[in-house]
Amino acid sequence: MRTSVLSVSLLLLLMSFSAFAADPAVGVAEFTNETSAGWWYGGVGRELAGMLSNELAATGKFRVVEREKLDKILAEQDLSESGRVNKATRVKAGKVTGAKYLIFATVSSFEENTAGTGGGISFRGINVGGKKQDAYIAVDLRVVDTTTGDIEYSRSVEARSTGKGINLGLYRGGFGGNLAKHEKTPAGKAIRGVIIEIADYLTCAMVDQDDCMEEFDQKDTSRREKTKKSIKLD
Repeated sequence: MRTSVLSVSLLLLLMSFSAFAADPAVGVAEFTNETSAGWWYGGVGRELAGMLSNELAATGKFRVVEREKLDKILAEQDLSESGRVNKATRVKAGKVTGAKYLIFATVSSFEENTAGTGGGISFRGINVGGKKQDAYIAVDLRVVDTTTGDIEYSRSVEARSTGKGINLGLYRGGFGGNLAKHEKTPAGKAIRGVIIEIADYLTCAMVDQDDCMEEFDQKDTSRREKTKKSIKLD
């Protein structure tokens, strides 16, 4: 009886450890920008990284490294790569941060337009009717293994928003800082959408690893086809 109890306890302990070990430890680097988006200014890259970190943590499937710790290690890595530090003593990202993976994201495309239709009204900051507003954003992702430096996952993720009337949207982490004033705009909705899409993709690719990838592969194929069609060759 005692042996049986010990066996069950050991099995439960191993199952608990396996479940914990299966949660990838990740850190999200500050977003970078390659567009002329009007909402991108001081501190936004850090805010987007914080939003993605919150969204990943909210899934319950990742262990997310705290921002301050990650900033320190990235600064040390930059110093190491500059050649001013002995290769034998330069910092090992995985050991110092505790993160198995670092997530790098670049806003590679942003478009926004407003088409007037007339007859709109505004009440306490909520616009009803009158204008159709659209926004599109694309983010290029790279997930790097901190122990090898290899890119383990890469994907371009995109989101669109179309607003005619009340500009609302759901995001679990909320908006703050420099982005707060854009929360109810088409740009804000697109930003929320792409953060959620990134979190969903990373959860699928890095944790679930099941049939969910079919949907993301289809989206990527569609994105590539649209890009090819938009390119005009002489």
